[in-house]
Amino acid sequence: MKIGIALSGGGARGIAHLGVLQALEDNGIKITHVSGASAGSIAAAFYAHGYSPKEILRIMNNTNLLKLAWPAFSTRGLLSIAKSERIYKKYMPKDNFEDAQMPLYIATTNLNTGRPEMFSSGSLNKAIMASCCIPIIFDPIKIGAHHYVDGGILNNLPTEVLRDECDYVIGVNVAPVVPEDELGGPKMMIERVSMLALSSNVLSSSKLCDLYIKPNELRQFGTFDFKKSSELFKIGYEYTQHMLDVSDTSKLNNLAV
Repeated sequence: MKIGIALSGGGARGIAHLGVLQALEDNGIKITHVSGASAGSIAAAFYAHGYSPKEILRIMNNTNLLKLAWPAFSTRGLLSIAKSERIYKKYMPKDNFEDAQMPLYIATTNLNTGRPEMFSSGSLNKAIMASCCIPIIFDPIKIGAHHYVDGGILNNLPTEVLRDECDYVIGVNVAPVVPEDELGGPKMMIERVSMLALSSNVLSSSKLCDLYIKPNELRQFGTFDFKKSSELFKIGYEYTQHMLDVSDTSKLNNLAV
């Protein structure tokens, strides 16, 4: 039986995806298909290539993968994300989707067409970089004749690609929007606006899920809280255990190995 999981964007909060995946594994639930947007695309790619959740966490911590950014000489963006490619090449050297151990889909936004675009073939490294490429802040990634940026802008929870392929679909949203009484200064305002933008397209995608995981506790963490990886992993793990306990997962339990 086929179980798919869609992993949303959310910056450093994407580390919580690893806790979610670990909890599913500990409950005997074997994922067969995976999709991801932005930070979720990184977790999805490594997981699809056979790395365990804890191995991925170790790689992220040892390489500072989620916070790589360098000055770029470009009129389109302020920073370049391209040097992260050396890390992908080290751990996924064949740079293709075909080497993955399960079907893998990465959501991007095509700047030229103005439409969401899903990658499941071609250069894996470029697809991940494109999906993580925050517009304005980062320099767009060119693939073929077109330029691509953050997949979360138009499709932050890519469930639709899994719905027709899988018997059960799990969606994980690590960019929850909860009421805020205080918005603070410009930095917090930018953070809030970006969160609202990421969440604007998630509602319809979440309706395609059999199990929807959205740990609201993650809202206390910022997009760039990379040093809090252990806490983020723990939240993802514990919240998923809770959801498996309180939700109607009878169909999922029947699919568990």
